[in-house]
Amino acid sequence: GGIDILFMGDSITDFWRNRGSNVWNQYYAPRHAANFGISGDRTQHVLWRMDNGELDGIKPKVVVLMIGTNNTGKERDNKTPRNTVPETIEGVQAVVGDLRARLPDSKILLLAIFPRGTLDDPQRAQVALINTVIAKLDDGKMVRYLDIDPKFIEADGTLPRSIMPDLLHPNAHGYQIWADAMNPTLDEMLK
Repeated sequence: GGIDILFMGDSITDFWRNRGSNVWNQYYAPRHAANFGISGDRTQHVLWRMDNGELDGIKPKVVVLMIGTNNTGKERDNKTPRNTVPETIEGVQAVVGDLRARLPDSKILLLAIFPRGTLDDPQRAQVALINTVIAKLDDGKMVRYLDIDPKFIEADGTLPRSIMPDLLHPNAHGYQIWADAMNPTLDEMLK
């Protein structure tokens, strides 16, 4: 209990604990936030965790959700696709639906999946397509979609390594950019 803001997602969310800890401690820890991000998670993992009691006993005011990047691309063998774009969209939709069913009084701030890789990386295109569809989950009331991707991308479309050194995970500066871009919407949703 005692959680007002719940962050759910994969390693990008999980890394608030280390790369983003200074920002977390300044903005979110004092606001009774909890980080349920787990590195490597896909939509199906988040669904499993919810089905197995992860949300029991909590009633956050807002759930900040970003999930789906690990559903894109290929498995470690570099041959087998992880999930298709439609499967990933269906997974994000299922996570949002499950959150709404389990936490009916909680608002959801659904973040666009952050851009990744180089301009010609197939995962970059997959993520962009997924984002165009999941944006439609925004109902203007209980689910709000927020795309802060432009805050990370240079004018030519590249991701700067000064913000995302591995072209996927933000560094400390990237977490500050994330917080600055998200906080006005989050503050509004917490009212």
